[in-house]
Amino acid sequence: MSHKIQLKPFVVPTSDGKLIEEHFGLASINEGDFSIAHMVAPAGWSEPFQTPAFDEITYIINGKKSFEVYGRVFTLEKNQSIIIKSGSRVRYSNPFKEECEYLSFCIPAFSVERVNRE
Repeated sequence: MSHKIQLKPFVVPTSDGKLIEEHFGLASINEGDFSIAHMVAPAGWSEPFQTPAFDEITYIINGKKSFEVYGRVFTLEKNQSIIIKSGSRVRYSNPFKEECEYLSFCIPAFSVERVNRE
């Protein structure tokens, strides 16, 4: 196949109010070289620390998102991006008053088994 247009991304079920729409990756097309997802983190959202077995690039579309990497806290805003390297201890959150919309690229693809949440 020379191409695939994604018209129906896989919506990952969550219990924390976060929207995760995987366009390409293990959940959506069952391929694991990489994944790309559109996400919306609600105001006040956070998740536990993790040590993922993949590189993750985050690009902020709107709002702000907090990244805690080995005890250092970074806040990214619209049109900023960051790469968190595989094996880094990180915690993602949105402690702000507005939601945060962003894109996440993972290499290799995101999977629950590779995330290593604490």
